[in-house]
Amino acid sequence: MLRTILPAVAALAVLLSGCGLAPQNALPAAGAVAADASQSDDAEAPVSMPPLPPVRHERTLPMLMRTPDNGSDLRRERVVEVTDAYTTYQVSYRSEEFRVSGVLQVPHGARRSPAVVVARGYRHPDAYRTGGSLASARDYLARAGYVVLAPDYRGHGRSDTDPHNDAELRLGYTVDVINAVVALRRAGLRAVDRDRIGLVGRSLGGGVAYNVLATRPGLVSAAVLLSPMSADAVDNVEILTRPDEGRGPRLAAVAQTYGTPAPDAPTWQDLSASSFFDRVTEPVLIHHGTADTTCPPEWTLRAAAGMREAGVDVTVRWYEGAGHGVDGEQGDAMMRETVRFLGARL
Repeated sequence: MLRTILPAVAALAVLLSGCGLAPQNALPAAGAVAADASQSDDAEAPVSMPPLPPVRHERTLPMLMRTPDNGSDLRRERVVEVTDAYTTYQVSYRSEEFRVSGVLQVPHGARRSPAVVVARGYRHPDAYRTGGSLASARDYLARAGYVVLAPDYRGHGRSDTDPHNDAELRLGYTVDVINAVVALRRAGLRAVDRDRIGLVGRSLGGGVAYNVLATRPGLVSAAVLLSPMSADAVDNVEILTRPDEGRGPRLAAVAQTYGTPAPDAPTWQDLSASSFFDRVTEPVLIHHGTADTTCPPEWTLRAAAGMREAGVDVTVRWYEGAGHGVDGEQGDAMMRETVRFLGARL
């Protein structure tokens, strides 16, 4: 798991630094598309990336940038449903030393089709069942011709449990989504074009998507965020220590790991994707309702401004009067725009 391999990676980074050989960029995922492929008129020209930030705390985004991916062994375990447009499978894959469950939706006749990994929002583990989130969005994407992989996250569905995940501000969810992309690419499915994989994240999954983009440039070709959490970790503490029962111990565990949440604290800055927007190479589309009280619109305003300042190709679509869930005609418009955006970039 992340906490067990981080000390060794940190020691290696220190050793290399002492030899004048400190890593200068993120470790590429196996089979990942070169980050410059869609960012430059000259496909041979490398994208200029800033040096890796220093590691000031083991379980933060700078360390995750240095941690090799191990997503693998994607298994289709059983058929869950067959519709007129696609087949849904119950699946699992390896992420660190855990097996993470999820669902895979494959359009009928798909061959070298684009794929999307979907990072869902929060749901209490006791109330969650495998594939139990974003069903309508996944259906829309599959009917549009996308192979869809939706991981449950560790500790949810049929996944193995990580007893340290809450104390680590659920950074394990980011690892699981990174490894979902890597496992899908390594699986060699005839239905999937491994060079055309996008990321869709909603709510908590939107925060996960920010982390993925900041720590793994080039892993996916584009990202769409639906009503996302903040890109600043301090804003997200309340959401990431849910549910209400037991919140006190969860907050205490997080504080013990990282210290008291504070925007100017170095460790908390290193937990925030906004600190590393200069590493994002993919185009981003964000959908957000103007009346969202769960993930306030101000969070998206700040994130979009930060990404634009860093040179990221980011577009925001606002839905007047919509809350945390954008539904009805606005929801249909949101999904149409999502498919249009992905279709132009995958």
